[in-house]
Amino acid sequence: MDAIKLLKDDHKKVKALFREYEAAGDNAFKTKQGIADKVFIELKVHTELEEEIFYPAVKAKADQDGKDLVDEGMEEHHVVKVLMEELEKLTPEDDAFDAKFKVLTENVEHHIEEEEDEMLPDAKKSLGDDKINALGDAMMARKQTLMNAVGAR
Repeated sequence: MDAIKLLKDDHKKVKALFREYEAAGDNAFKTKQGIADKVFIELKVHTELEEEIFYPAVKAKADQDGKDLVDEGMEEHHVVKVLMEELEKLTPEDDAFDAKFKVLTENVEHHIEEEEDEMLPDAKKSLGDDKINALGDAMMARKQTLMNAVGAR
């Protein structure tokens, strides 16, 4: 499994969920909550995969600019986690929910853009196909475990 393809597929899925949320309408509170819950699961699993498996491998082979990108990615993950924690304490009926979800969307989309434009192409070059595929296999196995754990809650 190609790790970069796995990450990009996750990115596409979460961006599609963001578009669904935006299209839901102002008073579609149940729909928005359902979409938000899916987004939270996807982001929690995705960030875990990156932080546990992908980022350490990239950082080990990266030049200083690449290491800085990984560090920035970790900080962006932190901001997203804080926003999700705050959102999970609210409901879509709360005045702050839509605004906070929009900030989450903007942060995640910025993060995706940087990863896809800078980090992933650099990782492909520095790690090579065999390592990318080995990472992808490890990430897919871990993803299944994480998704099962989330589904059990």
